[in-house]
Amino acid sequence: MNKKWKLKENNNDRIADISKKFNLTYIVSQKLAEKNLSDEEIKVFLNPTRKDFHNPFELPDMEKAVDRILEAMDKKEKIVVYGDYDADGITSTTIIKRFMQDRGIDVGTYIPNRLDEGYGLNEEAIKEIASEGYNLMVTVDCGITAVKEVELAKKLGIDVVITDHHEVPEELPKAIAVVDAKRKDNKYPFNGLAGCGVAFKLIQALSIKLNLNENEWLKYIDIACIGTISDIVPLIDENRVIAKLGLMLAKVTRNIGLKTLIDMIGVKKIDSTFISFGISPRINACGRMGHQEDALALFLTNDPIEARNLASKLEEYNRQRQDVEKKIYNEALELTEKEKEEPCIVIGKEGWHHGVIGIVSSKITDLTYKPSILICFEGEDSKGSGRSIPGFDIHDAVYNCKDYLTACGGHSMAIGLSLKTKNFEPFKKAIIEYAKTKNIESLVPELLIDEEINSENINISQIDQISLLEPFGESNNMPVILYKNLKIISIRTLADGKHLKLVLLDGNNYIDAIGFSMGELAEKYQIGDKVDVVGNISVNRFKDLENVQITLKDMRTSI
Repeated sequence: MNKKWKLKENNNDRIADISKKFNLTYIVSQKLAEKNLSDEEIKVFLNPTRKDFHNPFELPDMEKAVDRILEAMDKKEKIVVYGDYDADGITSTTIIKRFMQDRGIDVGTYIPNRLDEGYGLNEEAIKEIASEGYNLMVTVDCGITAVKEVELAKKLGIDVVITDHHEVPEELPKAIAVVDAKRKDNKYPFNGLAGCGVAFKLIQALSIKLNLNENEWLKYIDIACIGTISDIVPLIDENRVIAKLGLMLAKVTRNIGLKTLIDMIGVKKIDSTFISFGISPRINACGRMGHQEDALALFLTNDPIEARNLASKLEEYNRQRQDVEKKIYNEALELTEKEKEEPCIVIGKEGWHHGVIGIVSSKITDLTYKPSILICFEGEDSKGSGRSIPGFDIHDAVYNCKDYLTACGGHSMAIGLSLKTKNFEPFKKAIIEYAKTKNIESLVPELLIDEEINSENINISQIDQISLLEPFGESNNMPVILYKNLKIISIRTLADGKHLKLVLLDGNNYIDAIGFSMGELAEKYQIGDKVDVVGNISVNRFKDLENVQITLKDMRTSI
């Protein structure tokens, strides 16, 4: 697929100013300059400390939430934490429960089953919680849309404190407190926290009210870091403080479950990439496969033997998820081939696992660069997930066809939906007709490039300085470089042809390159060809050898 390469328009005066003041390379200075940070903000960005957290009581309703929880603690009321089944929800629940345990309060937990209950609060769960005699329910990473469910809880004698980070509807639930920085009346200086970030701020606020040492809430920053990175929130401002300090603590974590999982996976460097591709998929696999309680139990256990057993279960669930995903992906590819002329891929099949189809939809969209919606037929009812591309609002598209649906939700780039199976074909036709009006074929993926480099303006020490920008993630992406006129010295594939491995030459400098899921390019190029490459640059160290390495995003023949 052709991609449009575009060099960013940089503020070279500001880049030079940052480079001089902070003794930084061009590419690091460029990444800082594009964030429009002041000199003081740059200092905090490069070296955040525990002093860089905002006042938690500036969050909407935080004072009310803290007062109600402290009242429940004082009166020894029964408290339950209601979370979500993904990594953000699991870590959020862990933070609150462990903090309360340290105060001698054994709170209950409830994580809905993704396959049977779906996301968020539901009436049957609330009835079950009421039957167990709970007086106070604290939601984490969910609840902001639960108007009816909160009313039911009140009728059943349960007070509700909501902590969430999702978009706020027009009508707020009538809870004791609704802590969400996306509220219209929010005065908190940062509204991009993950659910676990809001939970983390809650225990910070509780600690302040209880006059506790700051280490009593800071010791959970490793868990908050896992959820923050996993939830793909912007790694700027307070999220960056959580992520950077949390990664430091994760290396020496005292959470037995987390340490066991890290050791079982095996890794040389604990960074944002390891969290995103090592830890997060294993936690999320539990929820996807309907075993969310095992993920929570891993982070709550203090027993090394139980931790090993639970970590092994997470490994197994992740393998199962991968096997199911691979099977669905191959079947989806066959169906996609029949739809290749359409502007939007809408496919469905009996027997697909609705906990996994969102991942497959993402891969189909990446492959075709078209919006895709995958539907799993389950008798008379069906469930689906969709992913989109920049320039096409899939939420608007689905909402335009809402008459065929029983439920839908999401945002411009991802949606979930339910419908009667008999309505699949008319829904598919309506979505495709809508997509035809949006000129999707004109939407070409664009690769934004931070800097063009060559052997004269790059070396090992300069590349190493890029690590100052870590942890990388949403709104803090790794620098993307363009390197032209490189000669192919070696070219081969890895993993049964899936990945591409190259050795490139620029003058006397050898450069390693790897292209994940780019194995098909091995047939297009041969040794001796000159190519231009775009990707992320790093240093590959093996024993006593150091080589420049580029993780490819695209490659084309040099002109």
